[in-house]
Amino acid sequence: MGDGVHPYSSRPVAGTHVWLTPPDLLQRLGEFDLDPCAAPSPRPWPTARQHIELPDDGLAASWAGRVWCNPPFGSQTWAWLQRMAEHGNGIALAFARTETEGFQRWVWDRADSVLFLARRPHFHHPDGRRAGGNSGGPIVLIAYGSSNTDALAASGLDGALVRRIEQERKAA
Repeated sequence: MGDGVHPYSSRPVAGTHVWLTPPDLLQRLGEFDLDPCAAPSPRPWPTARQHIELPDDGLAASWAGRVWCNPPFGSQTWAWLQRMAEHGNGIALAFARTETEGFQRWVWDRADSVLFLARRPHFHHPDGRRAGGNSGGPIVLIAYGSSNTDALAASGLDGALVRRIEQERKAA
């Protein structure tokens, strides 16, 4: 799933690695400065002010500002979430695979909060058409940075927001 086609992609789902984030979900999260794994141009809607797409390598590129990251799904997801954790300012979208080593390391140990979506979103094809089925698994939005936790809380998206306990103690 992921906004772009990446050299890190695993087996394509439904013949493609390109699955666009639903525009209404993005609108609820506010404006982003960078999408390092953006869908190829032309894209039907922007995901950020700046887009990095193939052949450029978004993992190797310089990141600045508030980042949106819908990485390619599969084992390569963890490299993107590691980079998000190191950057510390943005929101990522991933499968809610809470039991995996990658989730433990790059989400539970590093993110400020997670929003488990109540329903599986319907992604979109590169031309903007909504895909027929939903994501095929539970989705979580992962916030790095307290302002991004605030954005998740204010988004109005149905689900359960879980904040890091350490963050809650610091705020008290």
